Amino acid sequence: MSKGTTHSATRAEALAGRKWWLVDATDLTVGRAATRIASILKGKHKPSYTPSMDTGDFVVVVNAGKARFTGKKEEGKTFFSHTMHPGGAKQTPMNKLRERHPEDILENAVRRMLPRSALGRQMLTKLKIYATDKHPHVAQKPEALNLAQ
Repeated sequence: MSKGTTHSATRAEALAGRKWWLVDATDLTVGRAATRIASILKGKHKPSYTPSMDTGDFVVVVNAGKARFTGKKEEGKTFFSHTMHPGGAKQTPMNKLRERHPEDILENAVRRMLPRSALGRQMLTKLKIYATDKHPHVAQKPEALNLAQ
């Protein structure tokens, strides 16, 4: 039995093989869609996946405002933020966030599934989320990705 070597992707390999994916979030469960999107942003679907490098693809999500939650999360879930000043805690109910910024719901879910580092922030820049079905990335010719499985 011969000893094999593990291949680590180079920067040129990571940049050369990038694709654009289009996800329609209509009637998708937020958590399940977020895990698949985070996996694509990381590049885990590729044989050249290297944990210490951004080998992932671009993802364009349309109709993010139509994504749904299971159970009673739609009425009971709140989003917490803090200004880091005394008394600066803010809790935003799900229905208010969906009215004002529907794309933030899915973006928060995906961001929290990525690494908490400079690499994770770099991966998040490849995520483009839009509340409606219109997006400015038609020139990149994104391939449709069906997450409703």
